[in-house]
Amino acid sequence: MTIRVLLADDQALLRSAFKVLVDSEPDMEVVGEAPDGAEAVALARSTRPDVVLMDIRMPGTDGLAATRMITADPELADVRIVMLTTFEVDEYVVQSLRAGASGFLGKGAEPEELLGAIRIAHAGEALLSPAATKGLIATFLAQGSGPDTAGAAGGARTERLAALTAREREVLVLVAGGLSNDEIAERLDVSPLTVKTHVNRTMAKLGARDRAQLVVTAYESGLVRPRVE
Repeated sequence: MTIRVLLADDQALLRSAFKVLVDSEPDMEVVGEAPDGAEAVALARSTRPDVVLMDIRMPGTDGLAATRMITADPELADVRIVMLTTFEVDEYVVQSLRAGASGFLGKGAEPEELLGAIRIAHAGEALLSPAATKGLIATFLAQGSGPDTAGAAGGARTERLAALTAREREVLVLVAGGLSNDEIAERLDVSPLTVKTHVNRTMAKLGARDRAQLVVTAYESGLVRPRVE
């Protein structure tokens, strides 16, 4: 199965480099290129990509706004978005995750990391951030707590958590800790398939698009507390 990729970045040279890299893979193809967020949304609707590589900072409609538009469109529910950032510490990273992005990756990532991120996003299996940024995400979430998370939205998330079984809550905590299905299975002494079933049921109950959204929900609901070191 070929993974259809849409590139959204205002730097033409960078888009060209990404296109060469993606098209060199037998299981991937670039189906469109957009220099800004507005065109990215239009191309997402016309080409129906599997994964969008979305630059956060673009002129006009930026990547954050474009991500919100794409994830809010029911017809694009299967589209996964990987945000690209120039800096590992980016003030918009968590906003992107809250907007529905599957995760983020620094533009300085190695080619193998970028290709791996596309495949992981397509599979919906993991949050797309290097291990070193897990604490960063927690810190941003802590700084971002406020009316948006503590008000009606936060209350709704907490209410949905009540629908989870004890095991599902346990799995959610481990997912928020960045553990893979295999690592969770080893920790809980169950099979990876059992863990996958718990993760899928948890996503369904919480209305999460993928694991990245589970991480955000776990922090914003207060189930997992950020550790600032």
